[in-house]
Amino acid sequence: MSVYRPPLRDIGFVLEHIVDLEALSKLNGYQHADPATVGELLEEAGRFFSQVVAPLNPVGDLEGSVLTEDGTVKTPTGFAEAYRKLVEAGWQAISLPAGWGGGGMPQAVGFAVDEMMISSSLSFSLCPTLTTGTVHLLNTHGSPEQKGLYLEKLITGEWSGTMNLTEPHAGSDVGALTTKAIPQPDGTYRITGTKIFITWGDHDMADNIIHTVLARTPDAAAGTKGISLFIVPKRLVGPDGKPGELNDIRTVSLEHKLGIHGSPTCMLSYGEQGGAVGYLVGPEQGGMARMFTMMNAARIAVGQGGLAVAERAYQKALEFSWERRQGRAVGAPRGQQSLIVEHPDVRRMLATMKARIEAMRALLFYCVSTVDRSHYADTDEERIRSEELASILTPVAKAWCSDLGVEVASLGIQIHGGMGFVEETGAAQFFRDSRISPIYEGTNGIQAIDLVMRKLPTRMGAAVKELLEQIGVTAAEASSIAELKASGEELARAVRILGRSSLTLGSHLGKGDYQGALAGAYPYLTMFGTVMGGWLMVRSAQAALRRIGTVGADDDWLRQKVATARYYCEQLLPEAASLENAASAGSELLYELDFRPEMAAH
Repeated sequence: MSVYRPPLRDIGFVLEHIVDLEALSKLNGYQHADPATVGELLEEAGRFFSQVVAPLNPVGDLEGSVLTEDGTVKTPTGFAEAYRKLVEAGWQAISLPAGWGGGGMPQAVGFAVDEMMISSSLSFSLCPTLTTGTVHLLNTHGSPEQKGLYLEKLITGEWSGTMNLTEPHAGSDVGALTTKAIPQPDGTYRITGTKIFITWGDHDMADNIIHTVLARTPDAAAGTKGISLFIVPKRLVGPDGKPGELNDIRTVSLEHKLGIHGSPTCMLSYGEQGGAVGYLVGPEQGGMARMFTMMNAARIAVGQGGLAVAERAYQKALEFSWERRQGRAVGAPRGQQSLIVEHPDVRRMLATMKARIEAMRALLFYCVSTVDRSHYADTDEERIRSEELASILTPVAKAWCSDLGVEVASLGIQIHGGMGFVEETGAAQFFRDSRISPIYEGTNGIQAIDLVMRKLPTRMGAAVKELLEQIGVTAAEASSIAELKASGEELARAVRILGRSSLTLGSHLGKGDYQGALAGAYPYLTMFGTVMGGWLMVRSAQAALRRIGTVGADDDWLRQKVATARYYCEQLLPEAASLENAASAGSELLYELDFRPEMAAH
């Protein structure tokens, strides 16, 4: 099995030149996050995850989590011990609130730590990343009592958190859920119902599991408006903060999945013995708005899962390309097999993997930095604009990066050839694991709907227009630099096309043609992500060129940054143009096609 090598240099480059960590660390609340301190922290985190967690990735895949006869979940060999070490080291708390025991670092710094954890093992990482989402939810919306009971233990990781939305009959249609919450005289609620696809819904790694559960109170409004949010602990927590008796929650089964076998995906039954005890978070029928605090964080984390698994797949494929000899490269001596890395098509695939990964990393870190600035920027105007930008970028970061994660992992198998299709090499696991990300936390089609129906109309389209103008400025600057002229011109062309498609979809919305807007939403989101990737790759290349020749600069490494950006812009960015027709065509042709099952028989 290949060794995971944390991409510390590239993460550091993105933190410096895309996030602007130096400026971020000067904001009130982040002064302790100076680049030197962060650099040392990330080096230590990289050692921890590569040595402690990464070796467990194939173990989790082979063993999986299992539901025992006594109804509890047993995790794969080594998971519980690694989790204990994670809690002791405090890595999951790096960017969590300092007032409750967290490190108080910018989320961009915690995001860097999380990338290395996810690359080490997506299955393992899902437990602490979901717990982080629970912390954000309760820190934002919990009562003082709830914060006092739950936050500290969740931040340390001694307790873990989950998100309970989906039900068997509802799927992604959360508004169709039927789980009931009956109010009790003591102010608690009794929860009854069944939830499915609950990631890390039960396990043996933490002392308690704090479920956040969506349910309906009596006489609640139909749809999402009538949903309330509840804390439902696996073990009831006493006034002293210690977990006590088991709540009325049963793990019915674990799903048998394509990938992420180490992560237990549970069906949970609430209230078979009279009702699980739940505690309302916020007002009744205000649950969805509060759950979105957790869901938005989770969506960015899912996009990061696409990046992190792609990075691991790339490292594996690159290693294999320097080991495998097959065929004779052009110009090689007769009778001698060449390393496959010498063949142009293999280099094309490696270049595509590398460029996609660097573009994803830049977009995700840029998105998270807007979240940081929405909290701590110096002025109200900056905070509002940052929150607005984070809102626009979140569905793009989730969907585009998770889609590319699957593509990159698939290329990794292709580079291995037949050896990639057998399990022994380990390349297949990355593909299988990555495939959940486009489905998690609202399928990517739902993310596209969110982008077009909710985010594109922000300030009557002005928010997106201003972002595109900013991209256009970068394109013009790059076009005047000899090394980046072609990249700048491609970026300028792509952003013009994205602008046209934005206007077309806005026109559909303005005319009330929602079907037409929805038909183009997914191609538009893909185009949006592709162009954003091009913008940030050009910015990376500009930063690298500025550094080349300065004292202590690694010119070879920086030249590779420029070459990778050029490859992205000159060979991958033109894909954006191919999506214009699909994004702008409307829905007529989709409904002219007949998809009745009987029409499938030719």
